[in-house]
Amino acid sequence: MVTAIILILFTTNSALAHPGRTDGSGGHTCRTNCEKWGLDQGEYHYHNGGSTKAPAPAPSKPSSKSSAVLKADKLKPPAKGKLSVYFLNVGQGDATFIKTAAGDDILIDGGKNEAGNIVVNYLKQLGVDDIEVMISTHPDADHVGGLDTVLKSYKVESVYAPKVSHTTDTFKDFLLAVKNEGRTIKEAKANVSLQLKGVTATFVAPVKTYGDDLNEWSAVLHLTYGKNSFLFTGDAEYKSEGDMIGSSQILKADVLKVGHHGSKSSTSTKFLEVVGPKYAVISVGKNSYGHPTKEILNLLKSKKVTTYRTDLNATVTAVSDGKTISFIKVK
Repeated sequence: MVTAIILILFTTNSALAHPGRTDGSGGHTCRTNCEKWGLDQGEYHYHNGGSTKAPAPAPSKPSSKSSAVLKADKLKPPAKGKLSVYFLNVGQGDATFIKTAAGDDILIDGGKNEAGNIVVNYLKQLGVDDIEVMISTHPDADHVGGLDTVLKSYKVESVYAPKVSHTTDTFKDFLLAVKNEGRTIKEAKANVSLQLKGVTATFVAPVKTYGDDLNEWSAVLHLTYGKNSFLFTGDAEYKSEGDMIGSSQILKADVLKVGHHGSKSSTSTKFLEVVGPKYAVISVGKNSYGHPTKEILNLLKSKKVTTYRTDLNATVTAVSDGKTISFIKVK
């Protein structure tokens, strides 16, 4: 079923690989190294070549009890005639909403499954009636998890994602939601541009293919409005960063959405020097991975980059008039 949906939406060019043994149903319950594979601990997924027999694990969506853990921040509406970028507080995960000065809406990722309703709450607060562009940076659960809920709640004109897949129920939910919306997925890769008024928005990654390393497949978007620029990196790590640098694309940005929640496997010194941001935002929540790491926080400090964190500042909003950028923190 998953394979059929993937082929309808786009043909993948990467073989899937997963840790551990399959069970009698041809699947596996994640116990160790779950984040690497885009899973939550205890999440069930099928392996390549596994049977299609339905498993008997817990449902892919969390219970209402776990959903109650997250609460939406109270946000200020987008400034008219300006670019507003909301780095949404969704706990341990990524979700960014962009309202262009021309009024177009862009959503990059949707946090975990339980964040879907929170993201919809944010969008309603901000007066969103439809979404011009949705971007799934990669199949990890803490990025793609909430997007199916958004797709069920809003008309979405275009959906972009890199040409890589995963066999989790979370990713399957996203694919089904895209199909039910009557859309096909447009490939996000280097040099693909979004056709939006008043901004220049171009993917600068993935530059190459990265096998089963989902983080390196992350779609990275560079957006320019007037003299101001932003770089949204998903979970891109050192390999992808090096390939971006080697591709001679424009990476310079005033604001950097720090890769992989501040993990030390992203944001190399060289990459940070090439991007040269004045500001950085780390999308992160309570976690057991050590995000953000001291190494990255110290690196940003040494480069005199003003840094905001959603775990400390809640939703962080950057507003640009095309010349200067101001920041609004919830706390």
